[in-house]
Amino acid sequence: MKATKSKNPIEREFGVPIPGEIVARERWTRTALKRLPAEGPLHLEELFGRSAPLVVDVGCGNGRFLLASAIARPDHDHLGVDILPMVLRYATRRANQRGLANVRFAACDGLRIVRQYLVPASVREVHCYHPQPFHEPEQAQRRLIAPEFLALVHRVLEPGGLFFLQTDNEPYWHYMMEVVPAFFDFQVQDRRWPDAPKGRTRREILALRRRMPVFRGWGRRRDLPADTLQSLVRALPPPAFDAGPRRRDLDALERE
Repeated sequence: MKATKSKNPIEREFGVPIPGEIVARERWTRTALKRLPAEGPLHLEELFGRSAPLVVDVGCGNGRFLLASAIARPDHDHLGVDILPMVLRYATRRANQRGLANVRFAACDGLRIVRQYLVPASVREVHCYHPQPFHEPEQAQRRLIAPEFLALVHRVLEPGGLFFLQTDNEPYWHYMMEVVPAFFDFQVQDRRWPDAPKGRTRREILALRRRMPVFRGWGRRRDLPADTLQSLVRALPPPAFDAGPRRRDLDALERE
Protein backbone atom coordinates (compact mmCIF):
# COMPACT_ATOMS: atom_id res chain seq x y z
CA MET A 1 0.00 0.00 0.00
CA LYS A 2 1.49 3.34 -1.08
CA ALA A 3 2.00 5.92 1.64
CA THR A 4 0.40 9.30 1.05
CA LYS A 5 2.15 12.57 1.70
CA SER A 6 0.87 14.77 4.49
CA LYS A 7 -1.00 17.83 3.26
CA ASN A 8 0.76 19.93 5.90
CA PRO A 9 4.32 18.55 6.25
CA ILE A 10 5.96 19.14 9.62
CA GLU A 11 8.68 21.78 9.61
CA ARG A 12 11.88 20.74 11.32
CA GLU A 13 14.94 22.56 12.58
CA PHE A 14 18.03 20.43 13.19
CA GLY A 15 15.67 17.45 13.26
CA VAL A 16 13.34 18.92 15.91
CA PRO A 17 9.80 19.81 14.76
CA ILE A 18 8.75 23.45 14.73
CA PRO A 19 5.64 23.73 16.95
CA GLY A 20 2.29 23.80 15.18
CA GLU A 21 1.11 23.13 11.65
CA ILE A 22 0.64 25.42 8.67
CA VAL A 23 -3.06 26.16 8.17
CA ALA A 24 -5.00 27.09 5.04
CA ARG A 25 -3.89 30.43 3.65
CA GLU A 26 -7.21 32.13 4.34
CA ARG A 27 -6.61 31.52 8.06
CA TRP A 28 -3.16 33.12 8.14
CA THR A 29 -2.68 36.05 10.51
CA ARG A 30 -0.41 39.09 10.66
CA THR A 31 1.81 39.06 13.71
CA ALA A 32 4.50 41.64 12.91
CA LEU A 33 4.41 45.00 14.64
CA LYS A 34 5.80 47.12 11.84
CA ARG A 35 6.15 50.21 14.00
CA LEU A 36 6.22 50.77 17.73
CA PRO A 37 4.76 53.96 19.21
CA ALA A 38 7.28 56.79 19.21
CA GLU A 39 7.17 57.16 22.99
CA GLY A 40 5.22 54.14 24.25
CA PRO A 41 3.60 52.44 26.00
CA LEU A 42 1.97 49.60 24.10
CA HIS A 43 -1.80 49.45 24.46
CA LEU A 44 -2.17 45.71 24.91
CA GLU A 45 -5.97 45.44 24.76
CA GLU A 46 -5.97 47.37 21.50
CA LEU A 47 -3.07 45.33 20.16
CA PHE A 48 -4.63 41.91 20.85
CA GLY A 49 -8.30 42.88 20.85
CA ARG A 50 -8.86 41.52 24.34
CA SER A 51 -7.58 41.51 27.92
CA ALA A 52 -5.48 38.42 28.70
CA PRO A 53 -2.32 37.46 30.63
CA LEU A 54 0.79 38.54 28.71
CA VAL A 55 3.94 36.47 28.11
CA VAL A 56 6.99 38.40 26.89
CA ASP A 57 10.04 36.75 25.29
CA VAL A 58 13.05 39.10 25.29
CA GLY A 59 15.46 38.09 22.54
CA CYS A 60 12.91 35.72 21.01
CA GLY A 61 15.02 34.77 17.99
CA ASN A 62 13.05 32.78 15.45
CA GLY A 63 10.11 32.43 17.84
CA ARG A 64 10.26 28.71 18.62
CA PHE A 65 9.36 29.12 22.30
CA LEU A 66 6.57 31.65 21.68
CA LEU A 67 4.99 29.50 18.97
CA ALA A 68 4.83 26.54 21.35
CA SER A 69 3.49 28.65 24.21
CA ALA A 70 0.89 30.43 22.08
CA ILE A 71 -0.41 27.12 20.73
CA ALA A 72 -0.49 25.51 24.18
CA ARG A 73 -1.99 28.56 25.90
CA PRO A 74 -4.54 30.25 23.64
CA ASP A 75 -5.88 32.13 26.68
CA HIS A 76 -2.53 34.01 26.99
CA ASP A 77 -1.20 36.73 24.71
CA HIS A 78 2.45 36.67 23.64
CA LEU A 79 4.94 39.37 22.68
CA GLY A 80 8.34 38.53 21.23
CA VAL A 81 11.10 41.10 20.70
CA ASP A 82 14.51 40.84 19.10
CA ILE A 83 16.97 43.34 17.64
CA LEU A 84 17.67 41.17 14.56
CA PRO A 85 15.08 41.68 11.79
CA MET A 86 16.33 38.56 9.97
CA VAL A 87 15.32 36.16 12.76
CA LEU A 88 12.02 38.00 13.27
CA ARG A 89 11.13 37.27 9.64
CA TYR A 90 11.21 33.56 10.48
CA ALA A 91 9.20 34.12 13.65
CA THR A 92 6.46 36.19 12.02
CA ARG A 93 6.19 33.95 8.97
CA ARG A 94 5.72 30.85 11.09
CA ALA A 95 3.23 32.49 13.44
CA ASN A 96 1.29 33.90 10.49
CA GLN A 97 1.17 30.51 8.75
CA ARG A 98 -0.12 28.87 11.90
CA GLY A 99 -2.99 31.33 12.16
CA LEU A 100 -1.97 32.57 15.61
CA ALA A 101 -3.92 35.60 16.79
CA ASN A 102 -2.34 35.70 20.26
CA VAL A 103 1.23 36.51 19.17
CA ARG A 104 2.98 39.71 18.10
CA PHE A 105 6.63 40.29 17.20
CA ALA A 106 8.56 43.56 17.23
CA ALA A 107 12.11 44.67 16.46
CA CYS A 108 13.27 46.16 19.75
CA ASP A 109 16.03 45.66 22.28
CA GLY A 110 15.26 44.08 25.62
CA LEU A 111 16.08 47.04 27.83
CA ARG A 112 13.96 49.40 25.74
CA ILE A 113 10.89 47.13 25.69
CA VAL A 114 10.70 46.89 29.50
CA ARG A 115 11.67 50.51 30.10
CA GLN A 116 9.51 52.25 27.49
CA TYR A 117 6.72 50.02 26.21
CA LEU A 118 5.44 47.90 29.08
CA VAL A 119 3.56 49.50 31.94
CA PRO A 120 3.94 48.40 35.59
CA ALA A 121 2.27 45.12 36.59
CA SER A 122 1.13 44.34 33.02
CA VAL A 123 3.03 41.09 32.33
CA ARG A 124 2.45 37.57 33.66
CA GLU A 125 5.78 36.08 32.50
CA VAL A 126 9.08 37.37 31.11
CA HIS A 127 11.36 34.87 29.36
CA CYS A 128 14.99 35.49 28.41
CA TYR A 129 16.80 32.61 26.72
CA HIS A 130 20.51 32.78 25.88
CA PRO A 131 21.17 36.52 26.12
CA GLN A 132 24.30 37.52 24.24
CA PRO A 133 27.31 37.26 26.61
CA PHE A 134 29.46 39.74 24.60
CA HIS A 135 32.85 38.14 25.02
CA GLU A 136 34.89 41.28 24.27
CA PRO A 137 35.63 43.12 27.56
CA GLU A 138 34.93 46.52 25.99
CA GLN A 139 31.37 45.37 25.22
CA ALA A 140 30.55 44.11 28.72
CA GLN A 141 28.25 47.08 29.30
CA ARG A 142 25.97 45.76 26.53
CA ARG A 143 25.08 42.62 28.50
CA LEU A 144 21.34 42.58 29.12
CA ILE A 145 21.15 40.80 32.48
CA ALA A 146 22.18 43.57 34.83
CA PRO A 147 20.63 45.19 37.91
CA GLU A 148 18.85 47.94 35.93
CA PHE A 149 17.20 45.44 33.58
CA LEU A 150 16.18 43.16 36.45
CA ALA A 151 14.56 46.07 38.30
CA LEU A 152 12.60 46.97 35.16
CA VAL A 153 11.47 43.36 34.67
CA HIS A 154 10.36 43.34 38.31
CA ARG A 155 8.39 46.55 37.68
CA VAL A 156 6.48 45.27 34.62
CA LEU A 157 5.59 41.89 36.15
CA GLU A 158 2.31 41.37 37.95
CA PRO A 159 2.49 40.48 41.66
CA GLY A 160 3.58 36.86 41.63
CA GLY A 161 4.74 37.12 38.00
CA LEU A 162 7.49 34.82 36.73
CA PHE A 163 10.92 35.43 35.20
CA PHE A 164 12.64 32.65 33.21
CA LEU A 165 16.35 32.57 32.35
CA GLN A 166 18.58 30.25 30.34
CA THR A 167 22.17 30.36 29.05
CA ASP A 168 24.93 28.06 27.88
CA ASN A 169 27.61 30.49 29.09
CA GLU A 170 28.75 29.38 32.54
CA PRO A 171 30.34 32.69 33.64
CA TYR A 172 27.14 34.51 32.72
CA TRP A 173 25.15 31.99 34.76
CA HIS A 174 27.36 32.54 37.81
CA TYR A 175 26.76 36.28 37.50
CA MET A 176 23.00 35.71 37.16
CA MET A 177 23.03 33.66 40.36
CA GLU A 178 24.75 36.57 42.11
CA VAL A 179 22.18 39.24 41.18
CA VAL A 180 18.86 37.69 40.08
CA PRO A 181 17.81 36.28 43.50
CA ALA A 182 17.78 39.84 44.90
CA PHE A 183 14.71 40.54 42.74
CA PHE A 184 13.10 37.11 42.37
CA ASP A 185 12.62 33.98 44.49
CA PHE A 186 14.80 32.07 42.06
CA GLN A 187 14.96 28.32 41.54
CA VAL A 188 17.44 26.42 39.42
CA GLN A 189 15.82 24.14 36.85
CA ASP A 190 18.22 21.21 37.11
CA ARG A 191 16.75 19.29 34.18
CA ARG A 192 15.37 20.09 30.74
CA TRP A 193 12.07 21.92 30.43
CA PRO A 194 9.39 19.19 30.46
CA ASP A 195 7.40 20.89 27.69
CA ALA A 196 10.41 20.86 25.32
CA PRO A 197 12.96 18.18 26.28
CA LYS A 198 14.85 18.69 22.99
CA GLY A 199 15.05 22.43 23.55
CA ARG A 200 12.75 25.43 23.92
CA THR A 201 14.94 27.46 21.58
CA ARG A 202 17.16 26.98 18.53
CA ARG A 203 20.22 27.80 20.60
CA GLU A 204 19.33 25.24 23.26
CA ILE A 205 18.83 22.55 20.62
CA LEU A 206 22.30 23.27 19.24
CA ALA A 207 23.93 23.35 22.67
CA LEU A 208 22.39 20.01 23.60
CA ARG A 209 23.54 18.49 20.32
CA ARG A 210 27.08 19.62 21.18
CA ARG A 211 26.69 18.11 24.67
CA MET A 212 27.21 21.52 26.22
CA PRO A 213 25.78 22.32 29.65
CA VAL A 214 22.68 24.49 29.59
CA PHE A 215 21.81 26.46 32.72
CA ARG A 216 18.12 27.13 33.42
CA GLY A 217 16.07 28.71 36.13
CA TRP A 218 12.97 30.67 36.98
CA GLY A 219 11.82 32.93 39.75
CA ARG A 220 8.73 34.53 41.16
CA ARG A 221 8.66 38.31 41.58
CA ARG A 222 9.56 39.30 45.13
CA ASP A 223 7.42 41.88 46.90
CA LEU A 224 9.82 44.83 46.95
CA PRO A 225 9.07 48.56 47.25
CA ALA A 226 10.37 50.96 44.61
CA ASP A 227 13.04 52.48 46.86
CA THR A 228 14.45 49.02 47.59
CA LEU A 229 14.65 48.29 43.86
CA GLN A 230 16.66 51.45 43.28
CA SER A 231 18.94 50.60 46.20
CA LEU A 232 19.60 47.18 44.65
CA VAL A 233 20.40 48.74 41.27
CA ARG A 234 23.02 50.93 42.94
CA ALA A 235 24.45 48.23 45.23
CA LEU A 236 24.66 45.15 43.00
CA PRO A 237 27.68 44.63 40.73
CA PRO A 238 27.51 45.31 36.99
CA PRO A 239 28.00 42.38 34.55
CA ALA A 240 31.76 42.88 34.18
CA PHE A 241 32.67 39.17 34.33
CA ASP A 242 35.00 37.35 31.91
CA ALA A 243 32.66 35.49 29.54
CA GLY A 244 35.36 33.05 28.46
CA PRO A 245 36.12 31.96 24.88
CA ARG A 246 33.51 32.34 22.15
CA ARG A 247 31.89 29.11 20.90
CA ARG A 248 32.43 29.91 17.23
CA ASP A 249 31.14 26.55 15.97
CA LEU A 250 27.86 26.97 17.81
CA ASP A 251 27.52 30.61 16.76
CA ALA A 252 28.07 29.64 13.12
CA LEU A 253 25.45 26.89 13.26
CA GLU A 254 22.95 29.23 14.89
CA ARG A 255 23.28 31.67 11.98
CA GLU A 256 22.53 29.01 9.35
